[in-house]
Amino acid sequence: MTDSLRPSAWPPLLLAIALEVAATLSLRAAEGFTHPLWLIPVVVGYAGSLWLLSIVLDRGMPVGVAYGIWSAIGVVLTAVLGTVLFGETLGAVQVIGVGAIVVGVLLVELGSHARQPAAEPAVEAVS
Repeated sequence: MTDSLRPSAWPPLLLAIALEVAATLSLRAAEGFTHPLWLIPVVVGYAGSLWLLSIVLDRGMPVGVAYGIWSAIGVVLTAVLGTVLFGETLGAVQVIGVGAIVVGVLLVELGSHARQPAAEPAVEAVS
């Protein structure tokens, strides 16, 4: 399938990120096995996220870009939502780290567009 006809990898990637963050926050809410019902969204969220990540790769996004965006945005959202939902604190060094993650993801994404794969050399038939 040509790139122009290939479905976008972004919708499943964004959904994969949302499921991974929800699973991680549910893991925190489960407090180990104190509230075991929270483990259901943990398992469903991680499994769904990995399944969607495989769709992203199947749609042509390079694995380094897909995994980098998936993991980095997941870390940032989990850190921010951890402060909002669970009252966890982010110190100045952690905020700088979150900013560095965001810059790193942007650089990886920009770099993936700057470097296009080289065209394969034409093979001439020998008669």
